[in-house]
Amino acid sequence: MTKAGWLKGLALLMGYACVAIGLFHVVLGIASVPGEESAGATVDSRERFYNAIFLGYGLSWLWVARQSPIPAKLVHALTAVFLLGGIGRLLSIAVHGLPHWWQLPLTALELLLPPVYFWLASADERATAARTPTAAAPNPAPRQGR
Repeated sequence: MTKAGWLKGLALLMGYACVAIGLFHVVLGIASVPGEESAGATVDSRERFYNAIFLGYGLSWLWVARQSPIPAKLVHALTAVFLLGGIGRLLSIAVHGLPHWWQLPLTALELLLPPVYFWLASADERATAARTPTAAAPNPAPRQGR
C-alpha cells in the first residue's frame, strides 16, 4: 500500500474510532469510564459534553479523509490536537499519579500515533502532484523558410 493509501486508511480509522468512542461516552456518561462509577452529576455532565466534542473531532477526521488530495495542513492540525491530549495525560500522571490501567494504553496511542500521522501528512498531496502532468513548454515558433 502507498503512503497516501496508509494516510487515508488511518485517517478513516481515526475518524470512525473517535465518533464511536465519543458517542459511547455521550450515551453512557460516567458509566463508560473505568473507575468513575461513583463520580457525581458534575463529572457526568463534563464527560458527556467533552465527548460530544470528541465525536465532532472524529467527524473532522472523516471529512479530511474524504478530501482529494487529503490536505496536509488539516492532518497536521488534527494530529496536533491528538498529541496534545496525550501530553495532557502525561501531565495528569505527573500531578496525580497513575490512572486506571486502561488509560495507559490510550496514552501510549496518543503519543505514538502522531509521529506516524505527521510523517504521512503530505503523502496524498505529493502523490496527487506526481500524477498531475506539468504544463508542457510551449512549442517554439515554426521556422520560416529562407
